[in-house]
Amino acid sequence: MTGSSRKVELSVLGIEGANAHWNLSVAALYEEAVRRGEGTLTADGPLVCNTAPHTGRSPNDKFVVKEASSEQNVDWGKVNKPIGAENFDRLEKRMLASLKGMDLFVQDCWAGADPAFRLPIRIITEKAWHNLFARTMFIREPSAEARLQHDPQFTVIDIPSFKADPAVDGTNSETFILLNFAKKRVLIGGSNYAGEIKKSIFTVMNYLLPLRDTMPMHCSANVGPDGDVALFFGLSGTGKTTLSSDSHRQLIGDDEHGWSAHGVFNFEGGCYAKMIKLSAEAEPQIYATTKRFGTVLENVVIDPETRELNLDSAALTENTRGAYPLTFIDNAVPSGQAGHPTNVVMLTADAFGVLPPISRLSPEAAMYHFLSGYTAKVAGTERGVTEPKATFSTCFGAPFMVWDPNVYAKLLGERIAKHQARVWLVNTGWTGGAYGVGSRMKIAHTRAMINAALSGALDHVGYDRDPIFNLEVPSSCPNVPPEVLRPRNTWKDQAAYDAQAQKLAAMFIENFKTFEATASAAVKSAGPVA
Repeated sequence: MTGSSRKVELSVLGIEGANAHWNLSVAALYEEAVRRGEGTLTADGPLVCNTAPHTGRSPNDKFVVKEASSEQNVDWGKVNKPIGAENFDRLEKRMLASLKGMDLFVQDCWAGADPAFRLPIRIITEKAWHNLFARTMFIREPSAEARLQHDPQFTVIDIPSFKADPAVDGTNSETFILLNFAKKRVLIGGSNYAGEIKKSIFTVMNYLLPLRDTMPMHCSANVGPDGDVALFFGLSGTGKTTLSSDSHRQLIGDDEHGWSAHGVFNFEGGCYAKMIKLSAEAEPQIYATTKRFGTVLENVVIDPETRELNLDSAALTENTRGAYPLTFIDNAVPSGQAGHPTNVVMLTADAFGVLPPISRLSPEAAMYHFLSGYTAKVAGTERGVTEPKATFSTCFGAPFMVWDPNVYAKLLGERIAKHQARVWLVNTGWTGGAYGVGSRMKIAHTRAMINAALSGALDHVGYDRDPIFNLEVPSSCPNVPPEVLRPRNTWKDQAAYDAQAQKLAAMFIENFKTFEATASAAVKSAGPVA
């Protein structure tokens, strides 16, 4: 495991005197994680790990190194916060020096299922379970001989025990996620949350692919029996993973994809699903992964005696997660690739309870809602949030976008036009009232609406224009009560609906002012009406 050639490979990075474990198997990483007290083996086989105090990403601690090769391409600001190359080098030197004598775990993997675009990566971690997470989430090289020749183009070094000194390093806190496109390196420290590894590589792909005229996307994807591909854009909690896992369609992937001249391809070899209140009835394929050896669960509560899972408990966090290989989904596409999309679905969880559950979008409206990237946080999910809070995350993934949002919007718009993809806005949020009054949209209704859209059944019904949100709403949909399609009709107090709808429309309009200077008149006029 520590052959001389391998030592040389770590020496090139500046890592000396560490005990490196290369490309360990799932079983071996389980053993290491349990032996080191990093996780607990559950009754049915998954490994459960606690990421406290960080139970989610730390966006305020993520920085991009400002350097000559990428500086002109980065959309600098709140998301892509700059840090100097000298700060990076100084912190990296201390970080690497701290690794002497430490056990490290190394996985050589790929990001990108399409051989024409796949990126060779190396993930170096302090924790065995983080290495298991990386092995699960990225694409494995099955050949041991090929792994010996692996030439990583990006390396992630993830050391939770190492903390930054903000006064010296220019970071926001002791936690840091630093991306350096010139050195092709990512440094992560001060956080136990494994999702930082996954999303760092996603950010890298979001930078690299537009340079090759390919669209990186924060979306899930599946393909029907006739080869029709569907994309599902959406922020966390909107249903990307749930709705793309369909027993009647093959899963390409649940979270990150590229759209090239060849078609759609997955970036990953695993899925990363929310586990909170997961049920066998509503999400049978995902639920089944919680009973399998090889699934890594984060912050899921377990019984200390029986080691049984309690998926309903949010005692540690609402953001409980499960990472599992794509192969755990029986009808997954082995190649991670498929053709050009026929349908593009943009998902939102509207906690104001006013958006229609499904709408057809014109190409201009598609660009408007892609740039807006709307969803809503609900009361109680964050400190100080006492009523629904609108969240606009451009491109349905602002924290991971490196270029100006218009670069991604242009790439998507060109592909939608070229391949004549139909675009839908689907609200998986509340109906009959806002959060706290109404109820969450029934998943059976949402699935029925999506099935009708993907099958073409909604091509043969009438449409009415929503007067406030300027959306084309179908007059009927198989297996969905007519009143569900008109959210105003589900409210007892329709005047209250009107007031809430106007309030949300104004938020859309205010947010879109960011794009008014660059968006066309047709795109600007496709949004809500004041």
